Amino acid sequence: MPVVAAATLGTVAIGLAVGNIELPIPVLTGQSGQFLLAHLMTLIPAVTLLYGFGRSASQTEHVALRSVRSWDSALGVCIAVTGMLAALASYLVLESELAVVLGRNLAGYVGLALLLHPLLGTQLTSGALAAIPLVLAASGWGPGGSPEPWAWLLHPADSAIAGVTAAGVVCAGAATAALWSRPPLRITAHL
Repeated sequence: MPVVAAATLGTVAIGLAVGNIELPIPVLTGQSGQFLLAHLMTLIPAVTLLYGFGRSASQTEHVALRSVRSWDSALGVCIAVTGMLAALASYLVLESELAVVLGRNLAGYVGLALLLHPLLGTQLTSGALAAIPLVLAASGWGPGGSPEPWAWLLHPADSAIAGVTAAGVVCAGAATAALWSRPPLRITAHL
């Protein structure tokens, strides 16, 4: 818990400190837009959460007396809410729209981690989460450098589509993490 809390609050603080530093990402479609370092670093709490999930034996958790999956789901929702509250407090103090983007994207990544982890396991989910911002940055720009509706990560702070998408992903991820009962996908080599 202390590591995840520090990662969440530290991501918001450092994201605000680095501000509007842009990362050069090659664009595959449309025109290029602004892809910030802060868009990428909001992955840190989700990856930290996945690291914690990956430290336990899934077979043990499936037969535990208490529903560990429900606790994992609740932890993910707490991280998302903590990130959004820290970003909201930062926005109220600093009046920086970047704070809203940090909170929204942080919550969206945590929701994706909760959604994908029961299906793919820790390692594949970590790889998928790392690929998502790069794919969105490379192909999520429309005409005039504006983000496509499905590229929620790239939208400005006042985007209702991005806010609803991030909230929906958190809800879907929390439900999936709490209710999924099958083991995650395993990729093994047969020699």
